[in-house]
Amino acid sequence: MQTIKVENLSKTFRIKRKEKGMRGSVKAIFHPQTEEIRAVKGVSFAVEEGEMLAFIGPNGAGKSTTIKMLTGILYPDDGCVEVLGIDPAKKRKQLAYQIGTVFGQKEQLWTHLTPYDNFRFFGAIYDLSKQETEERIAELAERFALQEFIDTPVRNLSLGQRIRCEIVASLLHKPKVLFLDEPTIGLDPVVKENVRELIRQMNREEHTTIFLTSHDVGDIEKLCQRIIIVNDGQIVLDDSVEHLKHHYLDPKSAGHGQEEMISVSMEKMSAVAENGDSSDVSLEDIIVEIYKAQGEE
Repeated sequence: MQTIKVENLSKTFRIKRKEKGMRGSVKAIFHPQTEEIRAVKGVSFAVEEGEMLAFIGPNGAGKSTTIKMLTGILYPDDGCVEVLGIDPAKKRKQLAYQIGTVFGQKEQLWTHLTPYDNFRFFGAIYDLSKQETEERIAELAERFALQEFIDTPVRNLSLGQRIRCEIVASLLHKPKVLFLDEPTIGLDPVVKENVRELIRQMNREEHTTIFLTSHDVGDIEKLCQRIIIVNDGQIVLDDSVEHLKHHYLDPKSAGHGQEEMISVSMEKMSAVAENGDSSDVSLEDIIVEIYKAQGEE
């Protein structure tokens, strides 16, 4: 069953341009100049139920714009989107009851409240009964080991503790899809691994579909089975994480399909693999080469 279905999705922004100085400011008032920027260009993909997908790309590639259209924050100009059979642009409120979001650089918790009070607040937002909320808080607090600081104001928590609370808040209503944007940013290696294990456990036990964006290759390797790389608003690669390394280090497999676009840079990686142990070339090396190849086009 397809949890997310995207077909020919496009989004264009119109931004204002202003010349330097006071003269430019006055001119912009009476003769405004605008420029159109196509952030997303005919993107199509599907995500299966329970799948853990990495949706990555360099800064400005169109990742955040795509996620905002998937969650109903932005309306697409063209194409269609379905998340759990719902059109986010038409039924955003209905969709909100079935998805969760965690943004590593943006807080959704009230910092002057304790995690427990925040969870009760979110339970009310999602129309959970008091009993349902208390049972879910107890279940998630035990799973995510929040007991020691669940009654401490969020502003006094460490970054790792806050991220765990952010994830719990997004899971309170048992969402079927969880959107994670840089969930481990700024965390030390030990805390990162703890958060990753909790995400894996949640996916395994509740069969939650995970849609992950991250610049941390460790998140991708340890969490996701599949990777989509976007650049300049377009999908440049869609492959399994397991298959990716072998595929792009094998010269015989390059030069056809979507690999044609990056075969030149991949020749360097293949040469490295032929001259030494292919295990010396990491997933991060391959992703960097793909980014470089797209930048040189």
